[in-house]
Parts: sequence; C-alpha cells; structure tokens
Amino acid sequence: MKRLKTADSTKAFEDALAEKPDVARYYLRLFITGTTPRCARAIENIRAICEANLPGRYDLEVIDIYQHPEQAKPEQIVVTPTLVKKLPLPFRRMIGDLSDNERVLVGLDIVRSPRPATAPEKEHGT
Repeated sequence: MKRLKTADSTKAFEDALAEKPDVARYYLRLFITGTTPRCARAIENIRAICEANLPGRYDLEVIDIYQHPEQAKPEQIVVTPTLVKKLPLPFRRMIGDLSDNERVLVGLDIVRSPRPATAPEKEHGT
C-alpha cells in the first residue's frame, strides 16, 4: 500500500475545496426514521433532484436512525427526514420531505437564491 505524504494529501484536500461549484462533487447524508411515507418521499425527491442536477457528481448516503442511532448524535439530528450537505462547503442542513425543489437547489448551492428587488434610491433635490 502506497502511503501519501502529508503535503500530497493536503494538496489533494485543497484541490477538492477549490473545485468550481458547477463541477464539485457533492457528499450528502439523508437521515430517516424507518419507512414512513414522508421519509420515502424525501429519498425519492433528493434522488430525483440529484440525478437531474448533479448526474455522476454526488454521493448520497441514506441513514435509518432506527437501525443506526449512533450516527444521529454526532450530526445532532433531532428531526427526520434531515438532509446534511457535507461537501462542497458550506455545510448545510435541510429538514422535511425535500419536495420544494427550488428551496433544495438553493440550499445545495446549485442555484443562487433570487435576491429581493430593492427599492430605487430617492433623489435628494433642493
């Protein structure tokens, strides 16, 4: 087994962080509780969103906290379904069945949030 030098592994990590958002690899974890309809919809919704917007550029891990309760505590999961975006940074969490595609896309930083229109500045006349 070839061992990487610290400088090489640091460089690889920095390169991964420097990737452009449109080519970055997404690491997602979806926490669910059993086979409830809401959890099933969340799985279905996030898979569809990822396949449509991140084909071949994502890793999705589905964790049933009934089967693996030890994985919920480090992530501070108190409600399910909860989607955790680990990479690319910034770290994000989304709660619910992920049926609002626009909100999920913004939360994953795939699309930018539409900024509210600002009122035009008033001219100061004399």
